[in-house]
Amino acid sequence: MILIPTVATKKASAEFVFTHFNTDNDAGIHSKVYIFVLGLLMSQYTLTGYDASAHMTEETKNADMNGPKGIISAIGISIIVGWGYLLGITFAVTNIPELLNLDNDAGGYAIAEVFYQVFKSRYGNGVGGIICLGIVAVAIFFCGMSSVTSNSRMAYAFSRDGAMPLSAQWHKVNKNEVPINAVWLSVFISFCMALTSLGSLVAFQAMVSIATIGLYIAYALPIFFRVTLARRTFVPGPFNLGRYGVLVGWIAVLWVATITVMFSLPVEYPVTKDTLNYTPVAVGGLLILTVSSWVISARHWFKGPITNLGT
Repeated sequence: MILIPTVATKKASAEFVFTHFNTDNDAGIHSKVYIFVLGLLMSQYTLTGYDASAHMTEETKNADMNGPKGIISAIGISIIVGWGYLLGITFAVTNIPELLNLDNDAGGYAIAEVFYQVFKSRYGNGVGGIICLGIVAVAIFFCGMSSVTSNSRMAYAFSRDGAMPLSAQWHKVNKNEVPINAVWLSVFISFCMALTSLGSLVAFQAMVSIATIGLYIAYALPIFFRVTLARRTFVPGPFNLGRYGVLVGWIAVLWVATITVMFSLPVEYPVTKDTLNYTPVAVGGLLILTVSSWVISARHWFKGPITNLGT
């Protein structure tokens, strides 16, 4: 946030940073509105970090208050720090086509090229940029750790309720009260899913889309039912929005519906089998599988979440 724009020998103007749209790109997208919409998607993907806070509430003291505070804090910190990070980088960007050129020093990886060129222009070599990229790599590692933590706690909760194959194995906890089997299951499946990117980047991107849209839909559904069917019967917890709860709930539902459409838009033109956004197909297929599973089987034996209260 501070080092990159400070070291940079050339800086972009505020007008360029806040008003320029890269309409001259190889993706075939020249509409400023369309570019703006696609830009929102990355921030939506990043802000899903609140998910980890939600799934760790069972291991949080005073969870009814501290859980929501963790969720809101995660979003607030991400917005502030993320905004500063993006500004720091974009003020050091002066030649967008060069950053995206596959023949540059970073092979077209724009962020790495920014870091490298900033230090190379001032000191004659890009070692400092490589170190900065290492910091980003550490951040990505922690992001992966957060994802595995969330996933393992979901696997633990589902298996505790008997909703997963081999449930008895996945809800076991070790002496530190960590669902270690669920953690290793999450790591193994994540690793296998990542391997698909070596053979088919399209398939990998489809899975990422499911993870993003599926997560938001999963959170939007209970909010939707709370502001509709359960509007009069819902009992708020100690952390609530009071009379603004229904209004904020509707805003959340409508926003999720909007970004679900946005995530389904093509990100490259012309649209071919390799550039088609398979998100609607992937999410729709997964939805059909889950609903069919419920109708055919699960509704006959699944009795709902098992509570640990009083044990």
